[in-house]
Amino acid sequence: MSILVVLEPSGDGLKRTSYEAITAAVSCAAGAPVQGIIFDATESQVSSASIYGLSSCMIVHGPEWNQLQSSFIASAVAEAATSIDVTTVIFAANAYGKSIAPRVAVRLSAGLITDCVELQNNAGTLAAVRPVYSGKARVSVHSVTAKTVVTLRPNVFTAKQTVATSLSTSAFTPSIASDVRTASVTGHIINEGTLDVSEADIIVSGGRGLKGPEHFHLVENLAKSLGAAVGASRAVVDAGWRPHREQVGQTGKTVSPTMYVACGISGAVQHLAGMSTSKIIVAVNKDKDAPIFTVADYGIVGDVFEVLPKLATAISTVTGK
Repeated sequence: MSILVVLEPSGDGLKRTSYEAITAAVSCAAGAPVQGIIFDATESQVSSASIYGLSSCMIVHGPEWNQLQSSFIASAVAEAATSIDVTTVIFAANAYGKSIAPRVAVRLSAGLITDCVELQNNAGTLAAVRPVYSGKARVSVHSVTAKTVVTLRPNVFTAKQTVATSLSTSAFTPSIASDVRTASVTGHIINEGTLDVSEADIIVSGGRGLKGPEHFHLVENLAKSLGAAVGASRAVVDAGWRPHREQVGQTGKTVSPTMYVACGISGAVQHLAGMSTSKIIVAVNKDKDAPIFTVADYGIVGDVFEVLPKLATAISTVTGK
């Protein structure tokens, strides 16, 4: 089994989801080398992947790749996968991966398995486990095509360091005409330094129990004390209280943090589908019969307006945040 992992740069290294994808690839490669491809990154950023088991990496140079439409990036990934004749292409199941992976699968005439929570090597054939029915069940899936494209649910595959090995890098120049390397910017979002829910170890989410956007500072303060990202339920986002990028759930982002704190969220099945694989779930709700308590490891039956300030103060005393 030969594997190509699509990586994403972040800061001085890679996104955590990229390290997770490398770990998953190494675990099912049965000793075969795992290769990577990355766009607009430096060799020093890629070098951090060597301690996770990556053998080699193709670097597509040029800042213009950050402004290209997904179809062009997908064409480049498919071309790279064909050039080194891999059987499996792995993405993280984040916004980037969800946009590009299906396009790569079409170009490679490959099977597509999305949102995987487990990978298995069955005598050289890749099988994957993924949740279905809003997380109520899991199924084992394998592709009958020669090549397979998979996306991995973030924060499920723990990134594991191995003995550092030599990592070879090479420049890769896709055969895409320069006249199609264009994009039009229709708007921009200012990064205020907040954590992305798909990357965070801890998430504090708020729901309709907050009763209005003016009360979301309670969630933000608790998140700050924990060093956590701020999330929101669909009802909150639909009401315009919070931006869509914070939405957790079936129609938002699927997350699996170390700890998920649900504040004033009743626990509709669509929301549970997006966070029920979190390692520890804490729920704060005044309704003792709220569905969220059926999946919670720890529950506080109480008014969020009374509980959250006390939690934030107590935690800040310990953490100093």
